[in-house]
Amino acid sequence: MTDPHESPQFTSPTYRLASMDQDFIMSPSMRGVRFMMEFVKADEGLRDWGVRSTIVVFGSARIREDGPEPQPRWYAAAREFGAIASKRGGAYLSARKERHNVICTGGGPGIMEAANRGAVDVGAPSIGLNITLPHEQEPNAWSTPELTFRFHYFAIRKMHLAMRANALVVFPGGFGTLDELFEVLTLRQTDKSPPIPIVLFDEGYWRSVINFEALIAAGMVAASDIDLFKFAETAEEVWACLAADGLRTHETLDDAPPADPMGLA
Repeated sequence: MTDPHESPQFTSPTYRLASMDQDFIMSPSMRGVRFMMEFVKADEGLRDWGVRSTIVVFGSARIREDGPEPQPRWYAAAREFGAIASKRGGAYLSARKERHNVICTGGGPGIMEAANRGAVDVGAPSIGLNITLPHEQEPNAWSTPELTFRFHYFAIRKMHLAMRANALVVFPGGFGTLDELFEVLTLRQTDKSPPIPIVLFDEGYWRSVINFEALIAAGMVAASDIDLFKFAETAEEVWACLAADGLRTHETLDDAPPADPMGLA
């Protein structure tokens, strides 16, 4: 007798359960579902750890602790800031089982590694939101394993980087860092998101790669748009800028409603 499990009907791809059919899940028609899956997986993971808000740190993956100057200075400052923000901002689990201002990076090497490493230095968790690239970007060794996620879609990754952000700190970087910075600045410029502190580290670097005054002179941005961010030269100065611009810390955030500071609910 023929085994029914070997029948053409049973072995046909159409007979597979949809949730178990990898070919179907990866088909073009399921792209929207894959978007949702990427969003929900990270969202549930962050909720499980009580993460209600973050401080996002951007910067180049190419910066090395032992690289040529000024790379070691940038790396050290990002690491120090990761420690300061984690210790003072509320990343430790509170009595209400909540975490605030948790360091969140793109999860890769360089500045991302340094900020995640700073959180580890003070025994705090941190988030790494990695992205699948043609030349694989692997997660650094310092993001909390249970808070380390991998994305296929830049759009969903960017949403998770933005939607819980109480502040943005941007260290020197290249195309990717500029992309992420200007996306947040555009959200702020167009009032698509509420105000959050934005700090650029190393004013000399940023003014050398972006001529802000030329943008104003050409009428491309308003002079007031430059007030959307501040510059800082040390990790302590970054923290001071965030505090001066209204960053809420654990003393006040425990009683706050659920965070959606970027208005992306």
